[in-house]
Amino acid sequence: MKSICVFCGSSTGSKAEYTAAAVSLGAELAQRKIRLVYGGGSVGLMGSLAQSVLDQGGQVLGIIPEAIHKKVAPLQGGQIIVVKDMHSRKMKMHEQSDGFIALPGGIGTYEELLEAYTWSQLGFHEKPVAILNTLGYYNSLIEQIEHSVREGFLKQGHKESLLIENDPQHLLEAMESHEHQAVDKFTDRFPGGN
Repeated sequence: MKSICVFCGSSTGSKAEYTAAAVSLGAELAQRKIRLVYGGGSVGLMGSLAQSVLDQGGQVLGIIPEAIHKKVAPLQGGQIIVVKDMHSRKMKMHEQSDGFIALPGGIGTYEELLEAYTWSQLGFHEKPVAILNTLGYYNSLIEQIEHSVREGFLKQGHKESLLIENDPQHLLEAMESHEHQAVDKFTDRFPGGN
């Protein structure tokens, strides 16, 4: 894996462990010579993560919409690409990455994670999608996914394709050994598709 996109909050959250996990992940990415692709912010977990990668001599690519770029001070170091809007940002992040990780964050982080997860389910990409579940932050979401399986809206294989770890090192190891398993393809469920 050469580049990993990390979705995370532009806030630090209420506990110091969230920032510590972001810093630890940044150091692991740099040590493994994996470029960080992220939302381009200099604040919150975003800023801590990117600064950690840079401090360890790693590579950083930030992708940020024009409207946000005008309001947020740029991170010193790394590369920044300014795009037109959020849709363009997500597309560019997907193009530039070999996998996806979600750290704690708010609505935007949930949306980015679930989009990458959905695209994997539909077979639009075969990249690993993962959660760094610091302090059990995503336990409620994981329970909701399990509920979707029990209620017949999600297949067990799709649930299992989402990689979840509490430790950055273990998470990256799981991502590097990940093999995409197409549980069912979009065209299998919609036979008229190409």
